[in-house]
Amino acid sequence: MTESFTDAIALLKADHRKVEALFEKFEATKSSAQKKKLAHEICTELKIHTLIEEEIFYPSFRGKIEDDTLDEAYVEHDGAKVLINDIEAGSPEDDFFDAKVTVLSEEIKHHVHEEEMQSEGMFAQCRKTDVDLVDLRDRMLARKKELLAQAKVDGLPPSQPTAINLKAA
Repeated sequence: MTESFTDAIALLKADHRKVEALFEKFEATKSSAQKKKLAHEICTELKIHTLIEEEIFYPSFRGKIEDDTLDEAYVEHDGAKVLINDIEAGSPEDDFFDAKVTVLSEEIKHHVHEEEMQSEGMFAQCRKTDVDLVDLRDRMLARKKELLAQAKVDGLPPSQPTAINLKAA
């Protein structure tokens, strides 16, 4: 994580672009081993992203932006968590594995759109508040670093589920 981000929103947008690229790679591959590796990477990235949003970013804006916007984001995360857990428990040979990854991709695209909409999206609303987005970035990067270290479970091949567990609210 040597990249630098101007603020918390830039960090989250960079995460969005990374996951979108991983979904595109997944769709393009035919190899079962590669699909499993990419699905695991997608799930790990989404778990870390979800946790830093729910633990740090979203709570920082409660009462400062529309409650409905935050509530919908949490519910969208819950839907994604179910699929993430199913995908991590499965393998490319399972029925519906590819379909689950595709549906997760569609759910994430919708969620990203809701956050990044120019005028009324969550990020646009957040920029209009007095929250220090640089301080928020620093806190989120520190937590992300912890979660990445936690995800690197020693002795397990990359295809094994990580130590980071997500539970729907």
